[in-house]
Parts: sequence; C-alpha cells; structure tokens
Amino acid sequence: MHVIIIGSGPAGVSAALYARRGGADVTVISKGAGGLTTAEWVENYYGFAEPISGAELEQRGIAGAERLGVRFETDEVLAVLPVEEGRGFRLEAACRTYAADAVILAAGASRKTLSIPGLRDFEGRGVSYCAICDAFFYRGKKVAVIGAGDYALHEAEILRPHAAQLSLLTNGEEPSVAISDGIAVQTQKIVRIEGARRVQHIVFDDETGMDVDGIFMAIGTAGSMELARKLGVVLSDGKIAVGKHMETNVPGVYAAGDCTGGLLQIAKAVYEGAEAGLAAVQYLRKQ
Repeated sequence: MHVIIIGSGPAGVSAALYARRGGADVTVISKGAGGLTTAEWVENYYGFAEPISGAELEQRGIAGAERLGVRFETDEVLAVLPVEEGRGFRLEAACRTYAADAVILAAGASRKTLSIPGLRDFEGRGVSYCAICDAFFYRGKKVAVIGAGDYALHEAEILRPHAAQLSLLTNGEEPSVAISDGIAVQTQKIVRIEGARRVQHIVFDDETGMDVDGIFMAIGTAGSMELARKLGVVLSDGKIAVGKHMETNVPGVYAAGDCTGGLLQIAKAVYEGAEAGLAAVQYLRKQ
C-alpha cells in the first residue's frame, strides 16, 4: 500500500502519520516550506504553554513523521492522473513521475491568479485554469498560457497538440524553465484582457497586443484545487467536496486542510488529515 500526500503542512503531515501508523508506505511531496512557516507565532495550540513559531511547529511535525518512516520528497507535482488499467494513480512532477495506490490532496486552497483588468470577467468564457479539462475546446485556435515555471510549461505541453498558435506569457518574469519548440514566449507585462462575449485580445504594457481565443492560467505551482480539477474531483463553492471521511468522488482520492473550506485553523487541518490518512488505509485494505 503506497499513499502519496501532496503538501507538507499540518493536514499533510497529520495524514502521513495516520496512514503510516495504519501500515502504509507513505510519501509526502511538496515544493518546500508551506504557509505555516509565514506565521510568526502560533498561540492557543494544544500542548504549547507558550507561543511557538510557525516554522518550528512545521519542522517538529515533519520530524515526527520522519521518525515513523514517512518519506519526504521536494518536488513540484504538476498533475495527478488515474492509471488507465488497474488501480492507482500516476503523479507527474517536475523532477520525476511517482506511482501511488491512493492520493491525499493537502496542498492548500489558493488558486493562483493575477489582478489583470478583464481576467475575472472572462472566467469560463475563454479564461481557464485546467488545460487537461479544456484543451479539446481549443483545437485549431490561438491560445495563451500565463506563467513562467514548470507548471505553466506543463499546461502548454498539453495544449500544444490542439492549438494552432500557442504562446507562453510570463507577465514580466524571465522563464525559469527551458521552453519547447513551437511555443512562442512573450515577456511583457499584461495590462488588460479584452473581448465582447468571450476573450479576444490581450494588451501589453509596451502598447502591443495579441489576439487570442483562450487563456490558461498557470501561475506559480499547482495547488490542491488545480490538481483536483485535472482528476475530475467535484468542487463546491470553490472548495473540494468531501464526505465525512474526507473522501472525494474519485475512489482513492482524499482531501484535507484549507482546500476543503471551513475553519482555516491548524487544529481543523490536523483532524482532517488524520481522518484522510485512516480512510485511505481502510480503502486500500478493501481492494
């Protein structure tokens, strides 16, 4: 039984502890320190008479999981895909590909976007956040991906066989990855997005522009929401919909922490992680 957990915050580490205690081999994948490290002090948390820094609390949690044999990998997960034949999942990441029997999404809730005039106006009308979901609708069309890293390149590679013209817009950043042939790169900052009923035009800060039929957002790294969309996991009010055992509608996929909504507190994340870790092990024992 191999459980992979995406995210090394309180929800992810708690899930790892309980899945490992349940007898599973457990790997936690994250790109690095999570949001907890930005908290200068954590107060009113069970077991600590005095405030503790978020960074120290995170490190203590990771150390406890490592003591039980949980493996931690520093990598950026780009997509989670079901195995076509048989049980399990394939996780495509920046450094390598991983295989898992069950997956727990615990990488937070934020959906990366930009404050560009017109962007939100065209969500669902030419602006998308999931290439694997919507690439088919842009066959033979002009498409742009906004982003400058591994995640943006991954989305662009999915779109490339479909789009007639494909551009990577870095919005003023230098690309942090090598760009494949067939993908044009525009580094100017984006001023606004225009269109009538759907996206039609992007304007840059040097007063140039480009016509597009679709825009795919891929800023930063893929969080729980982006990965859920690619898997076909049901979302509700912008959060991952889960049952009482943190199970999603996709068998073998669970979610815990901020990505499920509700109280955005460490105690809630730890509880949900524990529930998800136990549920994943129980699910695998029945297979």
